[in-house]
Amino acid sequence: MPLPRPAPGTLKWWVVGTIGIGLGVALAVWFGLSATVGLPAWQTMGFKVVDNRSVWVDFEVYSPGGKDVTCTVHALSRDFAVVGSTEVPVELGGVDTVRRQVTVRTTSLAVTGAVDSCSVTR
Repeated sequence: MPLPRPAPGTLKWWVVGTIGIGLGVALAVWFGLSATVGLPAWQTMGFKVVDNRSVWVDFEVYSPGGKDVTCTVHALSRDFAVVGSTEVPVELGGVDTVRRQVTVRTTSLAVTGAVDSCSVTR
């Protein structure tokens, strides 16, 4: 069964619409890539609640070009409130990826610990 043809006089708008959608998709991809290229990435590898006053967090940091970063690590309570936080300077020494462990002191019992953010050290 052949595809139906557009109504007479509407082919121009189908072409304009197709080109417009293609340009929109290309622009969205470009904005997405430009917002993330060159920024550090991190992943929490694990955590352990040591006691009522501390949480141990294991994480990995990737920084393009081996630039040093500073990461903020949070300890969270059962209701997701931040009960402890620390900033960890991570020196990459020219390599792109390193793994670090840190103990976060808390004000009350935490149920999890995770890296909240990392930024390149100026």
